[in-house]
Amino acid sequence: MSNSSTIKINFRGGIISPGDLYNTLVACTKVGIRHVSFGLRQQLLISVSVENREALLSELDLIDIVYETGNDRHPNIVSSYPAEEIFINNTWLSEGVYKDIFDGIDYQPTLKINVSDSNQSFTPMLTGNINWVAAKDAAHFWHLFIRFPKTNTIFEWNQLVYTNDVARVSKEIEQIILAHKERFSDNAEAQGETLIKLVHTDKYITKSADKTVQLPTFNLPYYEGFNRYNNNKYWMGVYRRDELFSVDFLKEVSKLCLETKIGQLCSTPWKSVVVKGIDEKDKAKWSLLLDKYHINMRHAANELNFQVEDDCSEGLALKNYLVKQLNNEDIRTFGLCIGIKTRSKSEVFSSILIKRKPLLKLFGWEFLYLYDVLCANEFNPNERTGYVFSSNNPKFLLSEQLRRSIAAFYQQLEGKQAKVEKVAAPRKETDKKTVTAYVHQCSDCLTVYDETVGEQENNIAAGVKFEALPADYCCPLCDAGKETFVKAEKSKLGLQTI
Repeated sequence: MSNSSTIKINFRGGIISPGDLYNTLVACTKVGIRHVSFGLRQQLLISVSVENREALLSELDLIDIVYETGNDRHPNIVSSYPAEEIFINNTWLSEGVYKDIFDGIDYQPTLKINVSDSNQSFTPMLTGNINWVAAKDAAHFWHLFIRFPKTNTIFEWNQLVYTNDVARVSKEIEQIILAHKERFSDNAEAQGETLIKLVHTDKYITKSADKTVQLPTFNLPYYEGFNRYNNNKYWMGVYRRDELFSVDFLKEVSKLCLETKIGQLCSTPWKSVVVKGIDEKDKAKWSLLLDKYHINMRHAANELNFQVEDDCSEGLALKNYLVKQLNNEDIRTFGLCIGIKTRSKSEVFSSILIKRKPLLKLFGWEFLYLYDVLCANEFNPNERTGYVFSSNNPKFLLSEQLRRSIAAFYQQLEGKQAKVEKVAAPRKETDKKTVTAYVHQCSDCLTVYDETVGEQENNIAAGVKFEALPADYCCPLCDAGKETFVKAEKSKLGLQTI
């Protein structure tokens, strides 16, 4: 929108009250705003024309909505809560723990804070300045990673912090960094040990970390559509290709949440919306709502795993161009996150980063662009960008260079697997086990579950036996329950036995 500004509203951890969202959207309607969007840090973004800006701010003031205009002095707190229950299992980190931490943060942070479960890769873990990662083997204790502002320097503290102290430690660390900017901000030589010495660690409950955190391999789950989970509940994920959500649609989402006693909905770092806890009896209502607003579901995976800067039409256009090229060549991108960066000071979570740079600058204007392709260390988006794969590419060569970088990722995976096989002790012929020649097939739609393959798209690894799947497992195609699957021989189904 020309001659416009962006109003930002933070919903801590991406948790949104349907009532607050509805009231905010009513305020938008009053000044003629028809669409809103969500940002990388799980915040609500409202683009408003200059002539309507003050009227909108007055409406937001009347309903006590806290907002920011035209800047990002108080970045939102990012959390993995939207993935809790639906993408994260077997963890001590619950909804109540997240909310205890958020309630304990009694100030408006000016540094970026991330609060993440260690057993997930849906939410970026280390894109904040103060990054908390839940300990796997120590309930209610957290690893702390400091990424010093305006640097790529990351420090991992060798102590774990108790849940009840996470908020207070965050506040003290922020105060120290801001009070000593010359030492800890925009300084590549910043020392974590020096920072920790200034923290009053004796005031908090801590214990030694037995080992450094092993961050999980990136594996983005499919985050849209209707999906069943947890005792016949459903969750709904809504993604919009243009990143714009209809105000009228979101108002009805909010009202339906209230009507069906769903106390919250969530925004994600992928600029999508998730509604959890939908009852079986209410599923039809949600389906009708999607029909009413012609909401498309089931976009291609190689579109969903892109990250683009907030409020960036150029980056979004480049994303759509590259997605089209990937689709034309039917390129697999599973396990990757592809970022697009058009601004010098922005930060994008990515395994592979497309970085735009001007070929010519004149009187403050930029003309003609070239593109670099950068890859994160071992293609792990939780690492900082590691090296330049290809530089100074014109746009017409960019998709080919992206394809080659994707191929390099899969070659690396093959290399890792080869190393594992090489160091594995050879097994005697008598030790070989017969691989199962059976699969389990859905009686309703004939979809097959093969335990030698698993269901990677649903985070079920190869080797997981059908009997070991949770009781609420359902067919990924027709949602039929686990009890509808029957055991069948591969040979009779025409399937190859490996």
